[in-house]
Amino acid sequence: MANIFILFLFYYPLVMGIIWIIGSLIYYVKKEKDYNFPEYSSEESPFVSLLIPAFNEEQTIEETIRYASKLNYPNYEIIVINDGSKDRTLEILSSILDSYPKLRIVNVVSNKGKANALKQGVLASKGEIIATIDSDAILDKDALKYVIPHFITPNNGERVGAVTGNPRIRNRTNLLSKIQLVEYASIIGLIKRTQRVLGKVMTVSGVFVVFRKKALLDAGMWDTDLVTEDIGVTWKLQRRFWDIRYEPKAVCWMLVPESIKGIWKQRLRWTQGGIEVILRHRGIFLDWRQRRLFPVYIEQILSVLWAIIWFISTIIFIYQLIFLHQFLMPTMWIGNYISFICLMQFFVALFIERNYEQGILKYLLWGIWYPIIYWHINALLVIMALPKGLMILKRNKKQFATWESPDRGLHL
Repeated sequence: MANIFILFLFYYPLVMGIIWIIGSLIYYVKKEKDYNFPEYSSEESPFVSLLIPAFNEEQTIEETIRYASKLNYPNYEIIVINDGSKDRTLEILSSILDSYPKLRIVNVVSNKGKANALKQGVLASKGEIIATIDSDAILDKDALKYVIPHFITPNNGERVGAVTGNPRIRNRTNLLSKIQLVEYASIIGLIKRTQRVLGKVMTVSGVFVVFRKKALLDAGMWDTDLVTEDIGVTWKLQRRFWDIRYEPKAVCWMLVPESIKGIWKQRLRWTQGGIEVILRHRGIFLDWRQRRLFPVYIEQILSVLWAIIWFISTIIFIYQLIFLHQFLMPTMWIGNYISFICLMQFFVALFIERNYEQGILKYLLWGIWYPIIYWHINALLVIMALPKGLMILKRNKKQFATWESPDRGLHL
């Protein structure tokens, strides 16, 4: 049995790494490298409602609105949903309201979570297309120009329910933020490209995603009881057979945590949310029409299982090293091979992403720290998140998963 676990530890990331590398290269060559976006006139441009949910964002909200007001797109509005902020967020919004003609404010008296805030924004929106960005994000001025053609092109455009953008890291103060820069490009970017080649995605990027309002209403919008609203709505849309696409040219600059505590809180929420969605949608195997979601679901189960086995094997390795002075578990050579595949992923991803950020290849060396730091953190996160995620089986769907303003980095 131990040998089976060792083989799984080795072959699972090896096989998945190769799949992600090949899949991303296929996507790059077929859909990204030389793709020319169709031209469309201002009259053809659908009206877009840009939603910005905010809770205690006095440090970033004005900057986000300032950049959101300068998009190269003719028809849109900006709706900020203040979700019961306790700081000066509402005061700042009120003071700048007259300075930005496109800006509207929705004030939710008490904090009921990001999902509920987005729902309130949809109800107040005028557009047939709903874009959402985080309240610390800077949206590239051409982002909507690259996204909107997915919804209006004759080639299956009516089936498109959502298009997720390409999040980029803008704070690079310390080692942790630089590692995340490589991670977002090489892990998240590669996976989304590969999943699009296969047809289904695990999740849209909540920092910037654009929806068809009709699709959101058809799927029942966001689940207010889930801690990760972006994963939940992704699965609801796909189970209703809406197509979800990835547009790497639609860049959005975001802030990431730059402390262990901040990363821990963020990743614990992500891990818990992934487990919650897996459990909530476990019934997909009873419906053959959902078969294209099977690989994504199974891959998530295997990733959780791999993290658990990795954590247990690490504990055993440390025990043998300290107390038995033995190396019976060959985790070191396994780690070396996996690290090599990981670095190959980093190189391929940064090679592709150099089209969106010049000089990004220089961050390749920072990726060396990723297997050392993040694998152990992620394995421990799965152990900690499992009990929290399992609570969804008993949770009342009508309750609200409230939120906290996350760590925005050392520079703030």
